[in-house]
Amino acid sequence: MVVQRVYFKPALFAFLRELRANNNRDWFQAHKPRYEADVREPALRFIADIGPALRKLSPHVVADPRPVGGSLFRINRDIRFSADKSPYKTAVGMSFGHDRGRDGPAPGFYLHLEPGESFAGGGIHVPDTPTLARIRDAIVADPAGWKRTVRAPRFAPAFTSMGDTLKRAPQGYDPNHPLVEDLKRKSYTWHVMFTEADVCAAGFMDGFVEACRTANPFNRFLARAVGAPW
Repeated sequence: MVVQRVYFKPALFAFLRELRANNNRDWFQAHKPRYEADVREPALRFIADIGPALRKLSPHVVADPRPVGGSLFRINRDIRFSADKSPYKTAVGMSFGHDRGRDGPAPGFYLHLEPGESFAGGGIHVPDTPTLARIRDAIVADPAGWKRTVRAPRFAPAFTSMGDTLKRAPQGYDPNHPLVEDLKRKSYTWHVMFTEADVCAAGFMDGFVEACRTANPFNRFLARAVGAPW
């Protein structure tokens, strides 16, 4: 019998709730040991352990458990250009990106842990204009393949828009195209929600991997569209 590991505990969400109510440097420094024990270290263990499972979906997916510069997002916010000067993020983000890195756009997987708003996700989020055009052109070139991918019964509920969409068909595309609503998207992403109980359960890693596996044909379509290996 395989014993499934519990990575995250309710203490993670308790810390994030308290941080939301006390988002200042003094409070964070006083509670930094809690952050490291209840948030940072469990996330790094999760990243280290999930790598082999994600590489079975694509050998190009990177799960990097380095404390700095790896898959775990920094807790500090970049406030240089933000009206909100709160110094810390009140959610945990883990990015399992493509190994081409900055050499070109590519899909990947993502895990977001936040009180009341935890989810698995992936795809390509707010790409630049040339990348958007390549994805839209791929949809137009292979509408049957696109529909087969995004309308698959297990994946379709996850293919919901997260963010803004165009009000009209993008310039150069037929406004009467049967897939025009998909062509209007500014991001090509998916997400699957998890409760806090789900995240803190022994089978959570399996649940996250299963969500990624279900979305893998979608990521493969996007990778082909932007010329990335998958």
